[in-house]
Amino acid sequence: MTDAPVRRGTEIVLDITDAAFEGKSIARLEGLVVFVEGGVPGDRVRALVTKVKKQHAEARLISVDRPSSLRTPPACEHFGVCGGCRWQHVGYDAQLRFKQQHVIDALERIGGLAGFEVLPILGCDDPYWYRNKMEYSFSAREWRVEGPGPEGETDGIFLGLHVPQRYDKVLDVQRCHLQSETSNEVLRVTREFARRSGLAVFDTEREQGMWRFLVIRESRHTSDRMVNLVTREHRPDLMRDYVAHLRERVAGVTTIVNTVNRTKSQIAFGQDVHVLDGPGTIREKLGRFDFMISPQSFFQTNTLQAERLYQTVADFAELVEDDVVYDLYSGTGTIAIFLSDAARRVIGVESVASAVEDAGVNAERNGRTNCRFVLGDLKDRLTRQTEWMEEERRPRVVVTDPPRSGMHPDVVAALVRLAAERIVYVSCNPTTQARDAMMLVEGGYRLVKVRSVDMFPHTFHIENVALFERTV
Repeated sequence: MTDAPVRRGTEIVLDITDAAFEGKSIARLEGLVVFVEGGVPGDRVRALVTKVKKQHAEARLISVDRPSSLRTPPACEHFGVCGGCRWQHVGYDAQLRFKQQHVIDALERIGGLAGFEVLPILGCDDPYWYRNKMEYSFSAREWRVEGPGPEGETDGIFLGLHVPQRYDKVLDVQRCHLQSETSNEVLRVTREFARRSGLAVFDTEREQGMWRFLVIRESRHTSDRMVNLVTREHRPDLMRDYVAHLRERVAGVTTIVNTVNRTKSQIAFGQDVHVLDGPGTIREKLGRFDFMISPQSFFQTNTLQAERLYQTVADFAELVEDDVVYDLYSGTGTIAIFLSDAARRVIGVESVASAVEDAGVNAERNGRTNCRFVLGDLKDRLTRQTEWMEEERRPRVVVTDPPRSGMHPDVVAALVRLAAERIVYVSCNPTTQARDAMMLVEGGYRLVKVRSVDMFPHTFHIENVALFERTV
């Protein structure tokens, strides 16, 4: 690109003016937008240009010449290397403002929407120690930032988090500020045990080795804590030694399990779950409802904010006693059960069989006889008049909580045809929510109001709840 005011490899000085989505910041150079990783609005920085395109350039931060008043010292020693908390250097109030603005920008610019009410964002009371689940990876190679020796060690055992875009090495985490100090002790003790075992980390290419993942789950409303050690095979003697080793050094663990994943897939799920100690589950509460969480169950990772998120859904739904509600992408039934007190009937639709089973167990556990959970792909379940829809009354309210990719266009079209009075759309991705919102509005709905809930402080992720009302 010959007419660009800058070239790749050039070192430039920039004034950061705005925060962009996905944790980047924005500067402008002779009219060209430059995205800078690690900058904060108000900074003057020195940066190296890494990419130049027609509409924008990208640059890597070299130094901060004049820091912004919004900057704050990051709490974690791993900040800047670990990709988990990219905004720890930004004051929390500023984080919340940036996130809310991202939601508004997406709805206005991508969705072409206007005239909706924006309620204040709901932030965390404590932006640290909030996660109820942490997943750590074993690796034979360590990501090294500095110091002597090669960047990667091939003969060690390391346990921590992957750095961005690197799946062959992990940062050997010593202390994470997202879960409890007990969790950090479990991390250190497990790493120590694996190193003493004489067994190697699992190698996906050779399909050899033992150690794969460590998953720690903690309840915020009970004293329950689960340690789930994921390995390639189950060795009873070794696991007995691990339980003894962990019990001797860490107090407060209520159950220990060993999940076996024999496949090449690098996921912390498996074919078998062996309960080594305790009940094999933990108990958590959302509002007045009680949920049993098994090692492979999905559950919102920020319990306290999940309660605020679900209460926002309930407030937007404005249910009355005789209402029928559809809960789409219902997962393990948490939203459906949370809403069930206020409605005559709640029907959840979910494509994952194990989640539907968990939802049924959760409903029974809480005495929810007015909840029904249907297994199937939403494109099929909503686009065809199937038996379950003939048995149930047409809903006045629909709640939809899709994955980051949003809803399939066929599902949006089916929602329009369903013609519920109110749609409450929960999203973890403002961009895809805005795209779907535009289709709903084109189909006869009006975006009434939105409220964002910060589930993941120090990251650029944000949950947003939007209320749509039918106008035709």
